[in-house]
Amino acid sequence: MGTVSQFQDKGRPPAHRIESEEEAISTARGLAAAFRHQASERDINRVLPFAELEALSVSGLTAITVPPDHQGLDVPNALLAEIVAIIAEADASIGEALQNHFCVLETLRTYAGEDLKASLFTRALLGDRFAGASFAEGAELTAEGPGYRLSGRTRQAPGILFADWIAAAATAPPSRPVTLYLARDAEGMQVIDDWDGFGQRTNGSGTAIIGSLHVNADAIAPAPSSGNPTGISLGLLLKAGVSLGIARAAWTDLAIDDRAAVLAQLGERAVRIEATAAALERAGRKLDIAQVNPVEAAMADAHFSASAAALLAGETAIDTANALFELAGETSAGIGLNLDRHWRNARIYALSLPRDKLLRAAGEYSALPGKMGSGFPSAIA
Repeated sequence: MGTVSQFQDKGRPPAHRIESEEEAISTARGLAAAFRHQASERDINRVLPFAELEALSVSGLTAITVPPDHQGLDVPNALLAEIVAIIAEADASIGEALQNHFCVLETLRTYAGEDLKASLFTRALLGDRFAGASFAEGAELTAEGPGYRLSGRTRQAPGILFADWIAAAATAPPSRPVTLYLARDAEGMQVIDDWDGFGQRTNGSGTAIIGSLHVNADAIAPAPSSGNPTGISLGLLLKAGVSLGIARAAWTDLAIDDRAAVLAQLGERAVRIEATAAALERAGRKLDIAQVNPVEAAMADAHFSASAAALLAGETAIDTANALFELAGETSAGIGLNLDRHWRNARIYALSLPRDKLLRAAGEYSALPGKMGSGFPSAIA
C-alpha cells in the first residue's frame, strides 16, 4: 500500500544523529575519502554504490536538513551545497543522488501537512533515503475510498534505485497537482534500472512502474506552486554543488610535468573554481533568507542567484574537465586512468539543467526596476 503507516522497516542499523555543522562537514569529508578509492572502478564497470549510500544513511548525513521542529539539525544552505560538492568530488553519481534526496526533503518541509512531515522526517532521521520523480503521460490516479488508485510509470529519475521513498509528482482529479509519497517496496511497484548514458553511470537512475497501487490520503501533499518555490532554488543550488565537485575532481587529477609553462592557464581555472564556490555561498545565503521569510521578492532573488550558481558551475565543470586533456596532453589519455569520466560526468549532468529557460528568467529578473542595483553586485568597489 502506498501509505506512510504501512511502511516496513529496513534492516539497516539506526542512523547516527549529527549534532553540529562542524560534525556534518567532518563526516562528509570522511565519507568522501572512502568513496573516492573505487569511484573510477565503479564507473568503468557500472557498479552501483549501494554500500556507499548505506554508509551515507548510517552516518546521519542524509538527515542534516530535517528541521529543528522535528529534532533535526537544519544546516545552512551554503554549507549543504559544500557538503554535496565534497561528496560529488569523490563520486559525482553519489553526489547527484544526495542532491535529489535533499530536494525531496525541502519540498516535504514546505508543502506537506504536519502529520506527513512528522512521519517522513522521522524516517529521514532513521536513515531513509528519498528520490523525486514525476509520472509520465498516461499515468492514472483515480479516487478510491480514503485515497486514490494509481497506475502508470514515472519518468527516469536519478537516485530512485537507492531510495526508500519516492516523491512522485502526479495529477489528482479533476486537475489538481499533487506529490505522492510512495514506499519504495510497496506491493504493486517495480523499480527498474534503465539508465543508458556515457556519464553519471552509477547515479541510481531508474523508472518506477506501477500496475495498480492504492495510495492513502495520508501519503499525498499539494504540489509546489508556480513561481520560485524554495525547493526549485535548492535543486539549482545543489546542482551547482555537484558540478563544483566534478570540477574539483578534474582539477585534482590534472597532472602536468611542466607546470611553469602553463601557469596562466592553471591560474585561470583556479580562479573559476574559486569564483564558482563563492557563487554557491552567495546563493545559499539568499536561500536561507527565502526559507525564513518566503515572500515572493526573497524567493525570486534566491532563484536568480541559485540559477547563476548552477550555470556558472556547469560551465566550470566542463571547462576544467577539458583542461585535463588540453594542458596534460597524451599522458592524460590512458584508458586505465579513466580521466575522461570527469568530462563525461560534467557533460551528461549539464544536460539536466534547463539553460535557456534559466537565462531567460534571469533576463526578466534583471530587467525589473531596481534589480541592477540590488540584485547584482556593484561593478564599482
